[in-house]
Amino acid sequence: MENQTIAEALALGLLEGLTEFIPVSSTGHLLLAGHFLGFESTGKTFEVLIQLGAILAILTVYSARLLKILTDLPREPRTQRFVIGILVAFLPAAVIGALAHGFIKSVLFETPLLICITLIVGGIILLWVDKLVLKPRYVNVMDYPLGLCFAIGLCQCLAMIPGTSRSGATIAGALLLGTDKRSAAEFSFFLAMPTMTGAFALDLYKNRDILTFDDFAVISAGFVTAFIAGVFVVRYLLDYVSRHGFALFAWWRMIVGTAGLIGLWLVG
Repeated sequence: MENQTIAEALALGLLEGLTEFIPVSSTGHLLLAGHFLGFESTGKTFEVLIQLGAILAILTVYSARLLKILTDLPREPRTQRFVIGILVAFLPAAVIGALAHGFIKSVLFETPLLICITLIVGGIILLWVDKLVLKPRYVNVMDYPLGLCFAIGLCQCLAMIPGTSRSGATIAGALLLGTDKRSAAEFSFFLAMPTMTGAFALDLYKNRDILTFDDFAVISAGFVTAFIAGVFVVRYLLDYVSRHGFALFAWWRMIVGTAGLIGLWLVG
């Protein structure tokens, strides 16, 4: 494996970790960066499988919270309702992702123009939502009703279009459905665990016969930097969002999407 490829994998892993949990679309960023760098992964698996690093980042930062949830689960109705709510929210993406996996990977992942457009449109929507004066009815993820969880899960399905952003779709949807910014971002963290684990397992299974040792070396390099960057983002994002909202991320999406359009026009 060439050093240049490993270096690119490390850089893309860093990009994944920094963008996975903020509403800017980590997959969109990875696919655009890979397009302009000429980075090609087998079956477009790299962009999905390095999400394992981001999953472990959540598990690391939330280890005490997750342990308490597991401890309380057998005897605490509130905790049981929360876990069921996460599974209910995960269900739409699980079904649609399994049914549309081939189309997503072979068509949507291969259309950089679409990614640029969804980055820009998503930024405009996120900026609009951030400026709305909303009165939240739900401020604690442990108290989200099951109907709200399912509706947020439906919003998450929009992120199957690369450039939309899984966290952006879930957070914006949650805000419009009556949550506050901090709990919306936190729910997005928890929902990421089954969603990203499921995407990882499905993609690994679908591509198990075409991946080589060299592919796993590149994926491992990306995984390491995704994990390190993901830990940093998960630790500090909630406090930032509570104080400043999502405007910075909205503008970033529009800048990246516009730069991508210019790059496609100049170099194809």
